[in-house]
Amino acid sequence: MALIVNLPIGTPPQTQQMVLDTGSQLSWIQCHKKQPPTASFDPSLSSTFSILPCTHPLCKPRIPDFTLPTSCDQNRLCHYSYFYADGTYAEGNLAREKFTFSRSVSTPPLILGCATESTDPRGILGMNLGRLSFAHQSKITKFSYCVPTRQTQTQNRPGLAPTGSFYLGNNPNSKWFKYVGMVNFSPRQRMPNLDPLAYTIPMQGIRIAGKKLNISPAVFRADAGGSGQTMIDSGSEFSYFVGEVYDKVREVVVKAVGPRIKNGYVYGGIADMCFDSKNAVEIGRLIGEMVFEFEKGVEIVIPKERILADVGGGVHCVGIGNSDKLGAASNIIGNFHQQNLWVEFDLVNRRVGFGKDDCSRLGK
Repeated sequence: MALIVNLPIGTPPQTQQMVLDTGSQLSWIQCHKKQPPTASFDPSLSSTFSILPCTHPLCKPRIPDFTLPTSCDQNRLCHYSYFYADGTYAEGNLAREKFTFSRSVSTPPLILGCATESTDPRGILGMNLGRLSFAHQSKITKFSYCVPTRQTQTQNRPGLAPTGSFYLGNNPNSKWFKYVGMVNFSPRQRMPNLDPLAYTIPMQGIRIAGKKLNISPAVFRADAGGSGQTMIDSGSEFSYFVGEVYDKVREVVVKAVGPRIKNGYVYGGIADMCFDSKNAVEIGRLIGEMVFEFEKGVEIVIPKERILADVGGGVHCVGIGNSDKLGAASNIIGNFHQQNLWVEFDLVNRRVGFGKDDCSRLGK
């Protein structure tokens, strides 16, 4: 499941589908010439489009930026290649282009990628704390989204994907949000495993069926090398916890429904708490409600009906993966655990807000 926004790009605007990703920086759009052409952006039709030349400081950084590898192509234009943690990639030219929301509301030309090769059919709207993210370049003070509940395979008729909401700027619902401050890191600290541009929040524990798991809060915080930060990531589907946390969750699940677990079955190489779909409702009931606890009493509550994710093939899995198996050293709250929840990123006050809502109803 990905959060897809349709954004008007260029002059006159061409609507582009982009995946909302709070875990990455560079935004990029599809500029390939493959069929069907409708999904792709055509730069020749826009009067505000320009490709960055090799002489641009971004293309020849004084300090190499390993988060955005750039080079000079044979046309003396700035080429980029971007690889994501899940193995997907995009490459093409860095360009400038504006987002035109209406006659009176548009951004200045922003730097984004114009991908000629990519593993994804859609572009990416990079929304992390980096200076090249859409959020930073467009100078918005905050943004928020509400993830609708996913329909199960049987309810989901083709072309009728559930719709949520996305706000750039103030959200009229925010007066009842509960906020938690982002964790700040000093740029002087050398932490090789840290993502300093992620939205890191102070997680403190997990409850399942009312019982708090015996996990030290320190496991949810970055250690001296940067391992263990807890980030909220709209671009990740499942949530991931470091081995120590994952094992504790699994212990509780095994205690509740051990004999029903599909032995030897590992979904995507990262999740091994899986069951036959025909027992999904009962298993969710037996495991019980799950709660992610943060500072100041802020919580994300996952009702028992949404403990298991339908992964297809007649299998449901607890929507949590082991980040050690992912080769990541962090805890990640993915969009599966953000359903029916407003999540607001307040960039000025450096805090993240949460508020329960019926997100599918809002999107209609």
